[in-house]
Amino acid sequence: MLETTIRPTSVAGPAGPLTIDDLPPPTAGYWVAHRKAELLAAIDGGLIGLADACARYRLSDEELESWRRTLDRAGIAGLRVTKAGSMRNRIIG
Repeated sequence: MLETTIRPTSVAGPAGPLTIDDLPPPTAGYWVAHRKAELLAAIDGGLIGLADACARYRLSDEELESWRRTLDRAGIAGLRVTKAGSMRNRIIG
């Protein structure tokens, strides 16, 4: 018997409701902090599966988990690439 997964049509995103159409296109090259947070919210809310997100955006599980740890620790601002170095220095040093 085939098992089907019912996915929600929208989930709570960092700036309000988020649908699958709100996610970046698979060709998105640069990941800004807000897009990273949206993708994590979509995964957490069941809008897109982790494996589907990794395949669609050519990301690794490790990269997504790194984003998640940073988001949990420092919020959306911590996901900014330019802030990552200074955040890392504050934590390490």
